Amino acid sequence: MKTKLSSLRFQLCSPRILVICGLAVVSLLGLGGCASPDASSPASSPNEKTGAAPVAGHSEVIILREGDVVRISFPGAPSYDSTLPIRRDGKIALQLVGEVQASGLTIDQLQESLINLYTPQIGHKDISVSLQSSSFPVFVTGAVVHPGKILSDHPMTALEAVMEAGGFDNATANTRAVKIIRNENGVMKHFIINLQRILDGKDSTPFYLQPDDIIYVSERFELF
Repeated sequence: MKTKLSSLRFQLCSPRILVICGLAVVSLLGLGGCASPDASSPASSPNEKTGAAPVAGHSEVIILREGDVVRISFPGAPSYDSTLPIRRDGKIALQLVGEVQASGLTIDQLQESLINLYTPQIGHKDISVSLQSSSFPVFVTGAVVHPGKILSDHPMTALEAVMEAGGFDNATANTRAVKIIRNENGVMKHFIINLQRILDGKDSTPFYLQPDDIIYVSERFELF
């Protein structure tokens, strides 16, 4: 009997048995590791907002253009204050410094340009620029009540432009795929935005228009 027990003890402690036991333990640990969450899985990645176009987003930076009226204030030298329209050549005419390019600049860029021009003249940098009024055209066509040209004197969103055109043609308009066609430096760019999400209160991101944008409200049966 002692001989059989000794033989069994030897078999259990033999190197081959120990290797098999070790592999079993490693396998169990590996299975436990597979249950941990995968950081690269879609569930752990940030959700992306769908439906509305980006804007640029959309905070939207206002670019000055011909026809805009800007007010330039000199708190330290109010005699130089002026309110001027941007001419068709894109410039404004100012005291001391003459003609200055304004079209194509943001308000901050024009202000910085004037500070650089006036500081040697008046000895301080206290100058501010603000937009008094702006008028630019956009065009709305397709399944709206009154398609045509719209003139806006303030930053306008795509939904506001559609409302200015009398609203959607409820019988045919595809409000989930409104096209915006934009000419950027001679290249025609296309955006598709879901205005129905905004109407339903599911999205609050506005899509701001730029001068000469074309808003095309397609019909529901059209293929894209």
